[in-house]
Amino acid sequence: MFDSVLVANRGEIAVRVVKALRGMGIRSVAVYSDADADARHVREADVAVRIGPASARESYLSIERIVEAALSTGAQAVHPGYGFLAENAEFARACEKAGLVFIGPSPDAIEAMGDKIRAKLTVRAAGVPVVPGRTEPGMSDDALVDAAREIGFPVLLKPSAGGGGKGMRLVHEESALRDAIESARREARGSFGDDTLLIERFVTNPRHIEIQVLADAHGGAVHLGERECSLQRRHQKIIEEAPSPLLDPETRAAMGQAAVDAAKSVGYLGAGTVEFIVDGTSGDYFFMEMNTRLQVEHPVTELVTGVDLVEWQLRVASGEPLDFTDVPLTGHAVEARIYAEDPARGFLPTGGEVLALHEPTEVRVDSALQVGLRVGSDYDPMLAKVIAHGRTREEALRKLDAALGRTVLLGVTTNIPFLRALLSDVDVRAGRLDTGLVERKLDELVTHEVPDEVLAAAALERQLVLSGRGADPWDQVGGWRVGEHAWTTLRVDVAGRETTEVRVRGAEVAVGEGEPVRATAVVRDGDLVVGTRRYAMARDGRVLWLGSEGRSWALTETEPLESAGKHGGGAAGPVTSPMPGTVLVVRAAAGDEVVAGQALFVVEAMKMEHTVVAPVDGVLAEVNVQAGQQVALDQTLAVVVPHQE
Repeated sequence: MFDSVLVANRGEIAVRVVKALRGMGIRSVAVYSDADADARHVREADVAVRIGPASARESYLSIERIVEAALSTGAQAVHPGYGFLAENAEFARACEKAGLVFIGPSPDAIEAMGDKIRAKLTVRAAGVPVVPGRTEPGMSDDALVDAAREIGFPVLLKPSAGGGGKGMRLVHEESALRDAIESARREARGSFGDDTLLIERFVTNPRHIEIQVLADAHGGAVHLGERECSLQRRHQKIIEEAPSPLLDPETRAAMGQAAVDAAKSVGYLGAGTVEFIVDGTSGDYFFMEMNTRLQVEHPVTELVTGVDLVEWQLRVASGEPLDFTDVPLTGHAVEARIYAEDPARGFLPTGGEVLALHEPTEVRVDSALQVGLRVGSDYDPMLAKVIAHGRTREEALRKLDAALGRTVLLGVTTNIPFLRALLSDVDVRAGRLDTGLVERKLDELVTHEVPDEVLAAAALERQLVLSGRGADPWDQVGGWRVGEHAWTTLRVDVAGRETTEVRVRGAEVAVGEGEPVRATAVVRDGDLVVGTRRYAMARDGRVLWLGSEGRSWALTETEPLESAGKHGGGAAGPVTSPMPGTVLVVRAAAGDEVVAGQALFVVEAMKMEHTVVAPVDGVLAEVNVQAGQQVALDQTLAVVVPHQE
């Protein structure tokens, strides 16, 4: 067994691997960029080495710098985690060349399964069923269009060189195909450095079910059951569980054997996952791809099998044989991924500083969160995972929902309320899952409403702050006057989406046009208590963050809104960035005539592209950005002056 292992990653997976190393008595070496100098994985490792600036390309994706860090610290092996260089054959070869053990499969196996086209041909030869489609290398745009006509719509475009939903496009009709190909190629180039695409038939009523495999260097290979990963948005998993509520023992055994056969077809070593698309109606299953690394959702398998997958990655890499051939499944486990994103804005990434944090202790939490953490646009927006285990699926779901309700994360908008809504959905509870469920039910799962009691709480907290500024009532702005209190009117803005007037007078508060109600507020142990309701509370300048039952709100007292734009001739329509990121494409210039819905900009963050469109018909009075420029959330990119009536 190794004495020292470098973890070539960041975030919650780096923390997870460091914990495993500590438990095995192995010295851990962390690497970090300038953005992560004070990160949790850096603090918890035995040794930490700076590898470059915030840009992933110059730090976590730099093979040379990571290998140098391993050699300079005396590490014997490198654990790649997932993402970044985890499935990079060149990195695995560089480790071997430097005399380091790469904790994963061989470079040849990574290449065979990393190229989706080659992977399909390889497993098909081993007798594993694959999705009908066209997988020829180097297909041109015209060839992809011809293939789509042959296969029939809807079709799925997928980058050959990578996964995680990046560069994937579902196309329902031919008129949208060429734009989708262009967009998919651009995103694939940015994410994987390779814009090769393949095209497949889109399976109706699809379920995403994957099989965990382990293989050693002595010919041993075993599967550890399946994970259901059908609850997705933008082809990115949100909630995963083990086992799947769909599979019976016979299907589980057949799919498990197919996964082992796929792994053996490339001489696989270590932990890997074979992903299948399953027709929820017929039960037919097809190979999609093999991830030659640990998966984000590996904890659910660990909880139902009792097998520590990271520990076995290390044992297999050090030459130990597997000491089991059959793994029973006990109970049920469900995982929810917490992302820095706003479901009400189409799941676009958010950012900010973690001001307050409480993570549940009664369930498993894999996390890199800490108070003071800055969440930016340099890396993936996943912050943590909450995983619950129960004797039954119903019990696991109930535990997970309760744990999310007790989670406090203030300073960064997250998807926690959305996760709780999804977990309570009637079809999710019944196990009637498919990969389109989230999109179909999105309006039911996402709330834009801010409860009146939250707005009232913000106003009452503001009153508490003002009343504590001094003893002289003439120095206060709380509406004091001889004889009685006057109403104080505040305008409260909620995360840039909604502005409401709230009136406060003594122990009375009125929201909008509503009738006044009596309410008292006190600060207790750092929380704001209004009546019987308790809110976690934190401040960031003029922004008050309140959190309760897994939800959080950023509330700001604002000035009166202007009724018209500064350009005259009617209200101007600002064109704002929906997320912090980089402007990739600028498609219009000042003075251009535009129509509502016309594409003006493409903004990218964390390998996610978003097209920004004109809000109204009119003329572009100004364009404030250029391609390559960094922009903030809600930053004005341009201004459209509407046409006169």
